[in-house]
Amino acid sequence: MWTRTSSPSTCLSSPHAPVFCDSRADTINIDENRIERLITPRTRALVLVHYAGVACELEVITEICRRKGIALIEDLAHGPFAAHRGRPLGTFGAMATLSFHQTKNFSYGEGGALLLNDARYLERAEIIREKGTNRARFFRGEVDKYTWVDQGSSYLLSDLLAALLLGGLEARDEIQRHRLSLWNLYLDGLQDDCRRCGVGVPAVPEGVSHSAHIFPLVMESLEQRQDFIRFMTRHGIQCSFHYQSLHDTPMGLTFPGQPDDCPVARGLSDQLVRLPLWHGLQPAQAKRVISAVAAFLGVER
Repeated sequence: MWTRTSSPSTCLSSPHAPVFCDSRADTINIDENRIERLITPRTRALVLVHYAGVACELEVITEICRRKGIALIEDLAHGPFAAHRGRPLGTFGAMATLSFHQTKNFSYGEGGALLLNDARYLERAEIIREKGTNRARFFRGEVDKYTWVDQGSSYLLSDLLAALLLGGLEARDEIQRHRLSLWNLYLDGLQDDCRRCGVGVPAVPEGVSHSAHIFPLVMESLEQRQDFIRFMTRHGIQCSFHYQSLHDTPMGLTFPGQPDDCPVARGLSDQLVRLPLWHGLQPAQAKRVISAVAAFLGVER
């Protein structure tokens, strides 16, 4: 539940008490200027989401974590092969998570992966993955038998699904080039008209190379977003809204000690919508999407 943002990103004060931090209005990432005031002596980690595969302000955030002595965890579900100033995302924190859900850049239908940059966590991660046993140590010849030593579950994927994922990863350069070309086609075709009409388009800071995972638009209101989705549906184009702000969810409201409000995240929950973007989408189809968006905005072409 702590991996979803246009809702706020999360500062974890304990395994049972996440504290939500508001988002930035431009990149939709965690607002780095609001993090430090939410950190307490009980805070152990900061979990951030690189929304749409666009890097958070990592120079500021990593310095906060270093100074406060807390771990950084990167949710990289949207951002495989993206980078911040030439350094790959997923290498800044103590650990990072990848998603291989069917909607992601690389998929075998569901599941994900854990990337570890701190060797202290390696052995326990192996145990958790292996149903709570030290089976990995047994296979390496480090123990003469394996047994149950900790909590865990069955996280191994089948050989068939692994082969499916491997095929996608082997084609990563082609997939990423195509996604980026579609993303740029959307930006070039929509940014001027959208900005004139008060509709937000993606912002990518200087020095960031993103994964072209999502092309979001930010409408002026919930009503406009719902009108837009209905309009696009009538034109045979599926557009989806994206995420509810976690601090407003039934579960999120049960956690004590939250900030008074996360207004940017709340607004984005009502206003954000995604345009179709996947590696099988063709440029001609993307251009039809652009024409439909322009028609909704009342722009003559």
